[in-house]
Amino acid sequence: MEHFPQELQQKIIQTQQQIAPQIAEIEQRQLYNQSRVLNCFKQHRVAEEDLVGSTGYGYDDIGREKLDAIYADYFHADDAIVKPQIMSGTHAITTSLFAVLRPNDKLFYLTGMPYDTIQHVIGVAGNEPGTLKDFQIGFDYQPLLENGEVDYQQATKKLQDPTIKMVALQRSRGYAIRKSFTVAQLKKMIEFIRKIRKDVVIFVDNCYGEFSEIHEPTEYGADLMAGSLYKNAGGGIAKTGGYIVGRKDLIHLAGNRLNSPGSGKNEGATIGHLRDMYQGFFIAPHVTGEAIKGAIFASALLEKLGLKVSPRWDDPRTDLVQTVELGSPAKMAEFCAAIQHFSPVNAFVDPIASQMGGYEDQEIMASGSFTEGSTIELSCDGPIRPPYALYIQGGLTFEHVKVAISNAINETFF
Repeated sequence: MEHFPQELQQKIIQTQQQIAPQIAEIEQRQLYNQSRVLNCFKQHRVAEEDLVGSTGYGYDDIGREKLDAIYADYFHADDAIVKPQIMSGTHAITTSLFAVLRPNDKLFYLTGMPYDTIQHVIGVAGNEPGTLKDFQIGFDYQPLLENGEVDYQQATKKLQDPTIKMVALQRSRGYAIRKSFTVAQLKKMIEFIRKIRKDVVIFVDNCYGEFSEIHEPTEYGADLMAGSLYKNAGGGIAKTGGYIVGRKDLIHLAGNRLNSPGSGKNEGATIGHLRDMYQGFFIAPHVTGEAIKGAIFASALLEKLGLKVSPRWDDPRTDLVQTVELGSPAKMAEFCAAIQHFSPVNAFVDPIASQMGGYEDQEIMASGSFTEGSTIELSCDGPIRPPYALYIQGGLTFEHVKVAISNAINETFF
């Protein structure tokens, strides 16, 4: 980075000194979570033959069953589904919603309007058939307070609705400006819901959150939780897949929904995926920590340029996502292009805003990743709408994030 202007070089040095205590804290978290994962692998006696995979129906796939057990163990859940047949985090969430909800039931989001792609699943955005709305499943949500916190007073009233069968909590901010919710905040939400309604299913969208703290929402009473393997849990190695963890009866329903009633979670060939899924989960605590360290660096350095960032460099971290408000579509495109230019794949490409499936606004995305769409690898994207914020996430190594962010700032602002 010797070619940078002196001013930028100085800001980078200052940033690295400034964030040193936060980096040390993340490294302690990496160590703790790595130890937990290793203990799960040892307890379940992972062997070479577990990594081979199956074909056809996938009957008697011992490796798949053991991986399910490892996920259930780590997340303090009764059971789990971990499959390459789950195509994305949105697919894992969709499977969970359709598994539990029936006509005339209602889904209630306590954490505000859900992420863009889930709005399409529900039927409040887009015009696709097959939504929850098509099956006469109702939807409501509690708008957040101006400070981004849950409005417990209003939610208390809404939760009296007897048709509510599932209450959903979205851990990460998605494409909202609000802060992501920490596990401590989710614990408070779960306790609040249980005081009012003991009968509802509490579901957590855990995308981007795994391993970012030393506890997970299922430790505190979440009934069902889902995420993607090409986010945190796949460690940058898994090429596809997702997971659902939770109560045994709900996992049974999810298996029947994902596959077919009667066959459920006990089918599904893993072919050549198991080795990647095992190894990805094993290194996920380290890789997640690297991405979070990169986000802290990006936040601190971007803030030194006078830009509005969230979280700030010293805020608690509960996921990978770092936002920066750039104020215009032109600046979004310029910054995204710079990130793309310092990616390992397609570094010669300039991102162009376009319409993407599942989104109402045009999207712009820099993602030069080894696995397409992998957001545990460094990416930078956002909807073309005010306040014209980009969402920076991922990074397999802290070093890559530092190189890419520093060069993107140099190309965009100097």
